[in-house]
Amino acid sequence: MKHYLLLFLALCAAPVLYAQNSGKVIEQATVSSAVLGRSVNYSVYLPADYDHSERSYPVVYLLHGYTDNNTGWLQFGEVNRYAEKAIAEGTIPPMIIIMPDADSSWYINSYDGKEKYEDFFITEFIPAIEKTYRIKSEKSYRAVAGLSMGGYGTLIYALKHPELFAAAAPLSAAVFSDDEIVNMPDAQWDRMLGPLFGRGLKGKARLNKAVADNSILAIVEKKSGAELNKVRYWIDCGDDDFLSKGNSLLHIALRSKLVAHEYRVRDGAHNWTYWRTGITDALEFIGDSFRRK
Repeated sequence: MKHYLLLFLALCAAPVLYAQNSGKVIEQATVSSAVLGRSVNYSVYLPADYDHSERSYPVVYLLHGYTDNNTGWLQFGEVNRYAEKAIAEGTIPPMIIIMPDADSSWYINSYDGKEKYEDFFITEFIPAIEKTYRIKSEKSYRAVAGLSMGGYGTLIYALKHPELFAAAAPLSAAVFSDDEIVNMPDAQWDRMLGPLFGRGLKGKARLNKAVADNSILAIVEKKSGAELNKVRYWIDCGDDDFLSKGNSLLHIALRSKLVAHEYRVRDGAHNWTYWRTGITDALEFIGDSFRRK
């Protein structure tokens, strides 16, 4: 009878122990933006010891894909579960993960000045977040990651603002060659990229200054190897992904400039199965940037 009682007490205690060791998810919070003239939603993952300590934490800004929002990485990517497991196992250090809503902005400023998401993110969002939460505000404890459109945003921020980020981990990043831009179907261009670079453009007319200033491959081409090596890069794209060409070209461009980076091609396509199975490795790479050797 005594053994059964002990077993019963252990089972009753198990959920309590799990709750004490679980991180906290804030699915909807907002930052008011003067740059955008509106409030921007974001989601947060806080590590398990956040509410029980006075320490500050490194931060990862995790960016969603096209047509998604700030809850995508939680709802479909289950990033809180993967991060929690990796922290518990010591694979990654405890970290805060911030997931902003970027709508379909591609995380940049549009050619006509109507959308200034990049200005908002750099000048308003990061400072506001790092005042709200106990975050180490040095570059060495800040990273950016994301998928698809968010992978593009990851590269844009790391390439344009290397003074801010220690590491960048784009998954299935939307990297387009000039040929892919020129030959993109008109309807796709006008729906997806036209609002950023100019609607109604066809063929080589699309290769305007706005595109050049925000082309991942063009930015890499203009920068020196020393400049590019200021950020550590983890690039991951599936072998069946329609974006594999651009990611391959990025890998080649970085290699040609002797830029240290990790490049992964796994079996998979442009879907959540691929990103869920890759996020732990991406966070481990980022976590190594936060640690001291």
